[in-house]
Parts: sequence; C-alpha cells; structure tokens
Amino acid sequence: MWKDSETEIDFLNFDYLVNTITEVVRNDTLVPSTIGVYGDWGSGKSSLIQMSRKELEKEEGVVCISFNGWLFENYDDAKTAILGSVLDAIRKNRKLSKTAEKCFKGLMSSIDKFKLITTGLKVGVSILSGGIPASSLLSMESVVSTILATLGLKIESIDKDTLEKVKNSITDELDNSKLRENIREFQNEFENLLEETKIKRLVVFIDELDRCNPDTILNTLEAIRLFLFRGNVSFIIGADERQIQYAVKRKFSNIEGIDFDIGKEYLEKLIQYPIKIPRLDGREMELYISCLFFQKLLEAADFEKLVGGIKKKGKDNLYEFQLDFDKVKDILGNNCEIEPIKDCLAVAQQLSTVLTNGLYGNPRQCKRFLNSLSMRESMAKFKEITIKRNILAKFMMLEYFRPQLFKVFAKLYEESKLIKELEIIEERGISEGEILKEWDKDDWFDIWIKSSPSLHSAGDLRPYFYLTRDALINRVVSNANKLSPQAIEILNLLKSGTDIEINNALKKANDISDYEANEILKNMFNEFLSDSRGDASSFKAFIRWGVIKKSLFGETLSLLMSIPQSKIKLSFIPLFGEFGKSINQKLKIKNWLLEIISDNQIRKAIEDLEE
Repeated sequence: MWKDSETEIDFLNFDYLVNTITEVVRNDTLVPSTIGVYGDWGSGKSSLIQMSRKELEKEEGVVCISFNGWLFENYDDAKTAILGSVLDAIRKNRKLSKTAEKCFKGLMSSIDKFKLITTGLKVGVSILSGGIPASSLLSMESVVSTILATLGLKIESIDKDTLEKVKNSITDELDNSKLRENIREFQNEFENLLEETKIKRLVVFIDELDRCNPDTILNTLEAIRLFLFRGNVSFIIGADERQIQYAVKRKFSNIEGIDFDIGKEYLEKLIQYPIKIPRLDGREMELYISCLFFQKLLEAADFEKLVGGIKKKGKDNLYEFQLDFDKVKDILGNNCEIEPIKDCLAVAQQLSTVLTNGLYGNPRQCKRFLNSLSMRESMAKFKEITIKRNILAKFMMLEYFRPQLFKVFAKLYEESKLIKELEIIEERGISEGEILKEWDKDDWFDIWIKSSPSLHSAGDLRPYFYLTRDALINRVVSNANKLSPQAIEILNLLKSGTDIEINNALKKANDISDYEANEILKNMFNEFLSDSRGDASSFKAFIRWGVIKKSLFGETLSLLMSIPQSKIKLSFIPLFGEFGKSINQKLKIKNWLLEIISDNQIRKAIEDLEE
C-alpha cells in the first residue's frame, strides 16, 4: 500500500513546475514575492511544495520554513502564529549575533503586543481611529480578566492601584496610532534581522491553507501582507484558490456597491505568480499508476534508476511518451522480472482510462483506489485464494463507481444469469442485454464493460465476489469523510433542502469527479431514508442531483427502486414521474410503483402520471 501524504519522489512529472517555482525565488529582481500553487484537493500541491523545498535547500544561504495553518488553527491567532513560527525557524537555523538577538527580542515583543490586541478584540474591544473610548471600561475589565487568567491569576487578587495601571497600560497598547507604529517597527526590525543573520533568501512554504476556516485564511494572508513582505523573502502558498476566494467573499459580503469579483481581485493582488497544477490525462494517469506499482515491486535503487530513465525518455518524446515493457527493460537491463513488470503495465493501462474519467485525474483518489486493491490482494493471499489482479481491478472499479450495479452483478451471478448477459453485452452492446438494459445510457458502463479483461470468459468469479462481499451488504455506504472541500460544500447545500441552495449545488456539479458525485448521491439517499419527518425536501434534493449527470442515471434508478413502500408518500409521486421522464424510464418506474404500492390514493396519483 501507499502512504496518503506528500512525497519528494516525482511520479507526476512535476519537474517543470518545480523549476518554475525555484526560478522565481532565485530571481533577485522579483523578491519579495508570493507564488500560489493552485490545484484541486488531492492534486499534488503538497508534493510539489515538498519537491520545491528540497531543490531550494541545496542552495547555500537559503532558509526554508514550512507553516501549516491548519495545524495552528486552534492554538493561537493566525497572524501571531505564523510570525512566531517564522522567527523561531530563523533562530533555529542561525546563530544570532548581539545585534540580531536584539532584533529578535524586539520582534517577539511586538508579537506579544499583537497577541494582546487579538485578545482584546476577542472579548469585544473596538479599535477605533482615535483609540479606545472611555466608555469601554467594562470591556477593558473583561480584557484584563482574560489576560490575567492566561497567567493563572484572578482579577480579584490584584489591588486597585495595580489594576488601574494594568488597564492604562493595555489601553495605551491598544491605541490604533501605536498599532500602526508597531507594524512599521516590526517590518523594519524583520528586515534588519534577515541582514544580520546573513540569510540570502528566506522561503516560507504555507500549505493546507484551504483546509482552514475563512478567518484563519484571511489572517494568515494579512500577516504576509502587513508584516513579512520585506527583503529577500518569498512565500509559496499551496491552496485551492476557490477556497480563498470564498473566504474573501464571505468577509466582504455585506459591503454594498461591489460590482466585481472581490475574491478574484483580492487573490490577484496578493499572489503575484500563480501556478496551476493540471489534472492528469489518461496517459499521465497510466504512468502514475505504473510508477506506484513499480515502487512496491522494485528495489529502491532500481526504482530510482527507473524514475530517472522515464523522465529522460519522456523529455525526448514529450507529447506521445508511453511507458511499455521495452522501455522498462532498456532502463533496467536484462535482470528485470518480466511477468511482474508486464502485469503492472497491463493493470495500469486497464485502470487509467476509467480512473482518469471517474476521478478527474486526481492522484490522491487514485492512490486510495489502489490501496483498496492492494488490501484485497493481501486478503486473498492470507486466505490462500487464487485471483488475477486485472480481474479483481475490473470488479473493484464497478464496486467503486457503480455500487448498485455491482450488487446487481452479484445477484445475477448467484442466479447463474450473469455470464450469459455479459456475453451478449460484450459482443453486441448493452441495449441487446435484457437485464442490464437500464444502464444503456451510461457511457462509463459502456467503456468499462468493453475494457480488458473479458469477464464472461474469466472462469470462476466466486473468489472476486467473496473478496468484495462487504460491498454486497444491503445498505448504502457513503464515504463522505473522503470528499474534497468542493464536494462537501455541494453536499451541505443539498442537505439544506431549500430550492435556492439546491440550485446552487447543481451549478457546481461539474467541479467534482463522477466518483464524488456518486458519493453525494448515496449520502443524499441515506439522508432521505433517515428523514423521519416524511417531507419531500431530502427526496427532492436526491432526485434533482440524480439527473444532473448521465453517469448517475443508473445508480439513481437502482436506489429509487430499493425504497421501501412505507417511505413513499403521495407528494413524492410527481418527483418519481419527473425523474422517469428525464432518463426515459417513466413506464418502468410507473409499473414498479404500481406493483409495490397498496394505498389507493397514491395508486391513483401513479396511474395519472403521463406515459
């Protein structure tokens, strides 16, 4: 199996992106600079950042610092957290002279003042242009009480004169004019610290920013803009730019008169050099999967040699490079194991097209699928079950992307009908099959069923159904915790139940992969089944989502036809009709409803549905 984390090994052909980033950082005419590494969730942003850091650390005089805003989110104010992290890293990397030590202490003192201001703001003190008004005495009591509590003291334990001095001191520190002066002082001292420590370049890598709440995102970016954007400093920020834009829009949503995209404008002003990670195409996905397989198959030295050879051969034939056995043999020599390598290449080719389309070329989701495949292979080994990886992979793709159809396959196999049905479909097409005809409009299924290996001639399929039997339990399992931020946002909009939010969710359908769209479908189906109120809101959201993509038609129909009679209300019947009309299956749904419904009023509504 493979660890679901960033890597310094370039499986994704990121060398040109790494070189672009390092070129900007090393250019004296461009600093200070901000570089945005943009990409979808799981696209490889953290890996690209890690590779860039490894490359930059080779240069003498360069200090690289990593800051993960998500890890610090619940510990401190985001501004002071990043400022403190940067200073701590400088001190760790450099022996400070007396002058540098003085700069350092001054900067840390400034951070303490900023923390004080943050504490004051959290308990309700407003910083106005002229400072804090005298009427804020009650709020100041709260500020002092909060600060003393952090020191383990109670406000009642402080004598009156001392308490008055503390209040005056805090009020003075919170004065807005002094705050501006402190910021300028911090900027100058920070630049002096870099000069005194002889840091040629300071590179701050900020990752996981899009996982933070909107306030943390903006506070981190504001700290960069106000305090640290001086001297030979570069910031490399890894994030999904849509999440940052959302944070900006959320903060300024109540400002009237804005007739432009404020999120986009803000980001363009802050990020000078945006670098977008492209989605993997089929050829790149095949190469990525092959490299993952080879990483487990080969010794470390051979694997490193293979990756280097692939990069070299890829540059020689950039647009048409295809990894095959002859190329692998040419790189590794004659001592390579022929059959295992051919098996890796064959399965990578088999998986690439389906995973590219179904997962939008997302490396993280691809790796998760391969980890599931690897676990099933281990189970087979421990159970002493003989299987073929390519057949297991094909079954698992169906289980992963079309779980309801997978259950139909298992039932047909149990009834000895599957092999005959597969033979007809593989030879003449889906529409010629009788039992699986409802998936005729599913392009994914058409590609999958025609891909190698052929299932109808694969022999005994019981081992594969045995290994995947956990997916055959009569329940709909949704992995909502594995969804990207975009998919989670869509799911939450659908769950709201309002027409406006459902429409907003439907507009975002093309932002996510077919796999995530299917996970949302299953989640909404579970939401409907668990809804004890019996209203139509969750059912409506489920139905409307089910027709947003052709890839969802067959799964939605199967889920609909598994609904217990007790859950079908009179108000649902028009929605059944609308769905049937959308996928040209109205008669089938009508006949099924009439078979299971006994309530006369509901039956009348079903019969009144137009053919």
